[in-house]
Amino acid sequence: MANEYPLISVIIPVHPEKREARSAAASRQLDYPKEKLEIIVVRSTDLATYPSMKRNAAIRAAKGELIYFLDDDSIPQPDNLRRAAVHFADPKVQMVGGPNVCPPDAPTIEQTFANVMGSWLAFGPSCARYRSVGKLRESSEKELISCNLVSRRDVLLESGGFDESLYPNEENALMDAVLKRGKLLYDPEMIVHRRPRSNFRSFAKMLFSYGRGRAEQFRLHPTAGSIINFIPPGFCLYLLAVLILVPMRVLPLWALAAFLAPLALYLAAVLVQSAAVMARSGFMSGLRALPLLALTNILYGAGVLRGFFSKIARVKPGGATDIRLETVSV
Repeated sequence: MANEYPLISVIIPVHPEKREARSAAASRQLDYPKEKLEIIVVRSTDLATYPSMKRNAAIRAAKGELIYFLDDDSIPQPDNLRRAAVHFADPKVQMVGGPNVCPPDAPTIEQTFANVMGSWLAFGPSCARYRSVGKLRESSEKELISCNLVSRRDVLLESGGFDESLYPNEENALMDAVLKRGKLLYDPEMIVHRRPRSNFRSFAKMLFSYGRGRAEQFRLHPTAGSIINFIPPGFCLYLLAVLILVPMRVLPLWALAAFLAPLALYLAAVLVQSAAVMARSGFMSGLRALPLLALTNILYGAGVLRGFFSKIARVKPGGATDIRLETVSV
């Protein structure tokens, strides 16, 4: 029976400040033939060694026909690899991914962050990365995420691996390249549990970083799919214009009403989205999420604007020297 399953290498890059990778222990519990499973933990001591560098080093050393990418805190469901293996029976399928979901026992503030990230108004189609949305379908980098992603190893090598100059959004650029070679699937039932940021400061920093990463990705790998991500920075510029022009009282009443109409529509959308969170997770959850929905768009938009002017250090692939690979016994 085990011969029917492809050899899969699980690759787990570990943050330099962490000693334990919870996902390594969880991967040993995957319901998959042990002789068909390889677990590689990738470590470094330098904060400047991006996850892309670690993943690329592990890809080159991996034995698996398929590569399962997890973050060091991703806890996969036991049946994830069996689900993925079925999808890869179609030779056109190059990648399969699913959402990373906040565990039910997480603190309230983390649950709130998860509700915001899983909302359409805050994250658009990428909300599918943070909660199960819809059915199995062909997808794109907008819905897939590298903390829960299975790929054919050969397509990773053919595509040149992760762009080591990018962090974050290195996986988005790679998935755009892979999409030209075949199909990407989103499986809403292929879930990992992963806790969001633990406090507001780190959550805000993450949002800003995501926006900056998107702009840098577009600068290095421009695609039409990134156009939707320019809406938040446009909204930020609009808000700035509101703050400048309204107090000046230079607009006639009719022009002022027209000028503020988009803001009124946006605030209505925030209320509707908050109500949707209430319907899914309860009244207080929606109430707590309400101010964060708008703040998410503002912080992400500010990050995009910053990313248009940031300095991108082009990194030679394979240049990191402090990476070490550890194979975990299964």
